[in-house]
Amino acid sequence: MALINYAKREINLKIVYYGPAFSGKTTCIQYIYDRLDSRFKGKLITLATEYDRTLFFDFLPMELGEIRGFKVRIHLYTVPGQVYYNASRRIILRGADGIVFVADSQKERRRDNIISMENLKSNLSTYGLTLHDIPYVLMYNKRDLTNILSREELDHDLNIDSVPTFESIAIRGIGVLESLKSITKSILKVYYSRSS
Repeated sequence: MALINYAKREINLKIVYYGPAFSGKTTCIQYIYDRLDSRFKGKLITLATEYDRTLFFDFLPMELGEIRGFKVRIHLYTVPGQVYYNASRRIILRGADGIVFVADSQKERRRDNIISMENLKSNLSTYGLTLHDIPYVLMYNKRDLTNILSREELDHDLNIDSVPTFESIAIRGIGVLESLKSITKSILKVYYSRSS
């Protein structure tokens, strides 16, 4: 649920990038951060472990303007991809308003994508939630590689709710901003329906 700071007149949205290790979550966050005007973004914070990184930062998207007299501040987080960091994944997922699931399109990563999606469902259940309770989109990343799953195969494995999907090449920024805009719109739509 979006946090509202009445003193600052801000609506704070938390978006979590979820997916298997090395699927492109960190690359997405870094790409978005690098393209934002420094006046409208906070500091990029990296928590590095031996095998993975968790990144987060916040920003005020100027194109959203104000909603009912409140500015919208978006907080972006990545979760560690490695299974043994599940406690960290669960903590980062807490209070998320939306999720961008970043799948690795490579055929040899098919099982990793499915395991990560099941892990997401399991971690949401610890908060009494299912994927039906929270907006999410799917990014099918690494579409520039040769040994990749078809969009239909990825949909079959991951898109049980027919949510928006984006083919992406995160290292070139393809599909990154489009998926962020889509999840933000979905969250605001839910926010409006609850506040009406």
